[in-house]
Amino acid sequence: MRKSDVIGQMDAWTRLTQMVHEERLPHAMMLCGPQGSGKMALALAFANYLLCRNHTPDDEACESCPQCRMLRKWEHPDLHFSYPTIKLPSMGADHKPVSDDFAREWHAMLQEGPYFSMDQWMTAIGADNQQAIITAGESDALVRKLSLKSSQGGYKVSIIWLPERMNIECANKLLKLIEEPPQNTVFIMVSEEPDKLLETIRSRTQRIDIRWTDAESIATALAERYGLGSESATRLARLANGSWLAAVRELENDSENADFLADYQQLMRLAYQRNVRELKRWSEQMQGYGREKQKRFMDYFMRLTRENFMYNFGDPDLNYMTEKEEAFASKFARFVNEGNVIAMTETAEKVQRDIKQNANAKIVFFDFALRVIMLLLQK
Repeated sequence: MRKSDVIGQMDAWTRLTQMVHEERLPHAMMLCGPQGSGKMALALAFANYLLCRNHTPDDEACESCPQCRMLRKWEHPDLHFSYPTIKLPSMGADHKPVSDDFAREWHAMLQEGPYFSMDQWMTAIGADNQQAIITAGESDALVRKLSLKSSQGGYKVSIIWLPERMNIECANKLLKLIEEPPQNTVFIMVSEEPDKLLETIRSRTQRIDIRWTDAESIATALAERYGLGSESATRLARLANGSWLAAVRELENDSENADFLADYQQLMRLAYQRNVRELKRWSEQMQGYGREKQKRFMDYFMRLTRENFMYNFGDPDLNYMTEKEEAFASKFARFVNEGNVIAMTETAEKVQRDIKQNANAKIVFFDFALRVIMLLLQK
């Protein structure tokens, strides 16, 4: 894992490596930013940089020293990971889950890439409706691991993913460890909600804010890694709004989004024609999607409605649509205006609430379709 594997964020990388060059590297730092911005990718690349024994002239890990070879599979003995876990039925009543209990799943996820979400992690460990936390057992394990002498004679690095999920007992124990850190130990916390951490922990770490990734870097990565053409990559990067995870999700959900566009087009055309009979069939079709997919469609409905409204301003920089979506908007956008765009969004939000509350989907969507007829008449 090298800095070239991180998408964008070179300002943050320069700041990190500069601290090393100037010999003012803090023993505890916290990378804070939104999901998909590349915090974990930065943390992994920087950990690799700290543990590498032979940097290249342009501040890259060499990838050839024994340390780098171990890091290809994230099996370096001086690199320790902490992350939220759940309690499995097979665990004893007194057992406090620790990261080592899920090491196989964690390493498998890292091998797939440094960009992932909490939802993906919960799926990987087979969590149903459990709340994943970092337990006091984890802080005890960290104390034992970090008290040992460095295996390779350099830094010992502890990466803590989502430290805001520590329970209070774990947080208090970690605070003591940060106040009196073992020699040559560097803590790298990767946080999405730092305000949920104890103030005493936040005050003892150097915070580095990670912003959304710039669209140009995302577009370049999409072209290189997925072979997209320049225009397609640029459009997708704009849709991602600074999140690499969102860009990849758009790629993976391309077929679903195509279905949603067809559903959206059908709804609007039938509503404009006031074809109640066919709208009833449309609502039956939506009923068959299942609750989660229904909620995703309503998210799509709100986004595309907003984009159609913005299309009327005639400024391409304001629009975030695929080519097919834009082709539809060129004919339909005039029907979404100041008189109905807010009401359409509010009506869609109500549909989502009804779906979450297990209302009859067929009735909800048929009522929604009839309301769309009335909203299209407003100017």
